[in-house]
Amino acid sequence: MLTLGSLKNCCRPVKSVKRVGRGLGSGLGKTCGRGEKGAGARSGYKRRYTYEGGQFRLFMKIPIRGFSNAPFRVAYQPINLDQIEHAYRDGETVNAETLMQRGFFKGRNVLVKILGKGRLKKKVKIEAHSISASAKEKLEEAKIPFSLIK
Repeated sequence: MLTLGSLKNCCRPVKSVKRVGRGLGSGLGKTCGRGEKGAGARSGYKRRYTYEGGQFRLFMKIPIRGFSNAPFRVAYQPINLDQIEHAYRDGETVNAETLMQRGFFKGRNVLVKILGKGRLKKKVKIEAHSISASAKEKLEEAKIPFSLIK
């Protein structure tokens, strides 16, 4: 029977434990590798890796450069034509509210982008904020009405 006691470590070599305070000859005796005095020698000490002993820290001296456009980006929620084909019936309207009701995405002020994967045979009315070129081509080919919301 397989028990926890019978398991053997076959993947990694066994790492020996660091035994501190076991005599001067061990290399980690007396002060146990903590040095002589100061905060680092005391119990409860936590090292701040950016701390430089009171000197102004390097990462604070280096200037912040560049610009990020991330706060201003427009994030669209994509939906493919084949997903619309499966989720909607003839005559229905595809817009942000109906997509949220069907569980495609959630949140407020959602911007919808129609992508061109798959085929759409059902006659639905599409209201979206953006439409890809391939989707526009397929919708015009199938004579499906769509409108862009600003």
